[in-house]
Amino acid sequence: MASNSSSRHSSNNKLAESENAAAENSNNMSWGTELWDQNDNLAIHTNRGIDALDKYANFLRDRVAIETEYAGKLRRLVKNYQPKKKEEEDNEFTSMQAFRNLLKEVGDLAGQREVVSESLQLQIIQGVTLLSKTLRDDRKKCLSDGAMLQQNLTTQLSSLERAKRNYEKAYRDSEKAVDNYKKADMDLNLSRAEVERYKNIMTSKIQQSDDAKNEYANQLQKTNNLQQQHFSILLPAVLSRLQELDEKRTRGIREFIIGAAEVESSVAPIIARCMEGIVKAGESINEKEDSFKVIERYQSGFTPPTDIPFEDLSKLDPDSLQDHYSNSMSNHLTMRGTMSANKIKKRVGIFNIFGSNKEDFSDLPPNQQRKKLQAKIAELQQKIAQETNARDGLMKMKIVYETNSSLGNPMTVEGQLNESEHKLEKLKIDLKKFQGYFERANQAQVANNSPQANRNQLQNGHRTSRHSNGSADDHHDEGDDQPDDAGSLSSSASPESGLGTSHTSLPGSGQGSANENAIGEDAYFETEVEPLQPLGTCRALYPFEASSEGSIPMNEGEELQVIEIDQGDGWTRVRRANDSNGWDEGFVPTSYIECTLYA
Repeated sequence: MASNSSSRHSSNNKLAESENAAAENSNNMSWGTELWDQNDNLAIHTNRGIDALDKYANFLRDRVAIETEYAGKLRRLVKNYQPKKKEEEDNEFTSMQAFRNLLKEVGDLAGQREVVSESLQLQIIQGVTLLSKTLRDDRKKCLSDGAMLQQNLTTQLSSLERAKRNYEKAYRDSEKAVDNYKKADMDLNLSRAEVERYKNIMTSKIQQSDDAKNEYANQLQKTNNLQQQHFSILLPAVLSRLQELDEKRTRGIREFIIGAAEVESSVAPIIARCMEGIVKAGESINEKEDSFKVIERYQSGFTPPTDIPFEDLSKLDPDSLQDHYSNSMSNHLTMRGTMSANKIKKRVGIFNIFGSNKEDFSDLPPNQQRKKLQAKIAELQQKIAQETNARDGLMKMKIVYETNSSLGNPMTVEGQLNESEHKLEKLKIDLKKFQGYFERANQAQVANNSPQANRNQLQNGHRTSRHSNGSADDHHDEGDDQPDDAGSLSSSASPESGLGTSHTSLPGSGQGSANENAIGEDAYFETEVEPLQPLGTCRALYPFEASSEGSIPMNEGEELQVIEIDQGDGWTRVRRANDSNGWDEGFVPTSYIECTLYA
């Protein structure tokens, strides 16, 4: 085992040494020495390399366009799915809150894609474009310098070739002149002068040959020197510059690719947090809580109707059979309206005064009324706190101005202070009024939820019909002293029965016994007109201006008789003596009075 380990260790060392040697050799290798004769191929290679760099720049531009388009589409997606105003009431549900948080996180994701796009454009694409332009300019200069060097060498080679040809020609001419002289010198027929002429020609040709030889030797030396300098110094320098710019291009692509990855990596933690936010938004959804909020939103507070007892008509008094039949029909119509579950209808009387009392929200079911009142009270308390702070600030400013008049005139603050006091007083009055509404709503709900009230609230599925004197068929107990919070269940407050069987037409209204036999959805039954017996007294808490037919005005603190309690629509019927020794009857808002009912 030890020998195997040592052998592996030695082999690893040899491999590392060979890799280091290869790296060292590659670092020492130069285009100028290794590729001295591949100038054209190097020119083509460097051009292709810069084209590849430009191709990478185009890739980044397309990538930026995709990132920008993606971010824009994400933002449009978030905008299109933002909750509308009509959907704001659903924001209390955890599922809707989670979806709203999801949209926020997706918007943040779009922002990060925009960061990637901008960073790639500014940091990478501009750098690639600048590098490409620089490399093309340097390559063009290198190729121009290399072409000039090659031209110089070619020119020198041409001079050498020309000198060589001249030398060869002069040498042949000199040899011919020597031969001619030798022949002339051996020819006895020629004169001495002729022989001397041939000798002079020979001498001249030999001199020309020597001169040509010297010129050829000179050009050869110059050519060799230039060629040596060209291939050992000048051309390697140019090729090394080409090598440097190609390596610069290669190194630039490496850095740009890494830089582009770092740009995206820099936003990765934020994107991860966005993903965590989306997961957190999903985990925040609570189906039980949303179910409870549905109950809280739509719970009316009404109690379901009790069982309808069997009625044996054979045991009823024949004289009261008609009244009983009327009550049964009214009850039938009332129950039908109750069980429809489409709407909670309000009492609509012959005087059209049973509209919605928006101020105390009495047109809403009990639970919803209390919620609205609580929200209104909280709103008023907040306004009071703000106005109190504003008033305190004005008072301090006034004190400062009174102490040092150079800072300002205290009378300029006086008007603002009076206005603030007036606003504050009005807000406090409104708060007290709505607190009174809320307290009465709570008392009514507690009373209506008591066992006695539940027993008296529905008899045979409806209120017992009253005789013309205002008394009930059965005795009055405490349950009838409270408003009927199931107004759609009671015969007197049912939408089908108008004012109900307990409402007699007012004197002069034109309603009489002609309608006694009218049986239908809008019919109500009445007996002969007689004054209703008072059920108690009430005191006006606030002044009321009668603005609709069938209502009567009242002054704050005025005492009135209650002749019909609130049927769940927010109105109470009252009576008071007039100056002509008669009686004025009409309806007033229940929230404006304080009732004391007879036992």
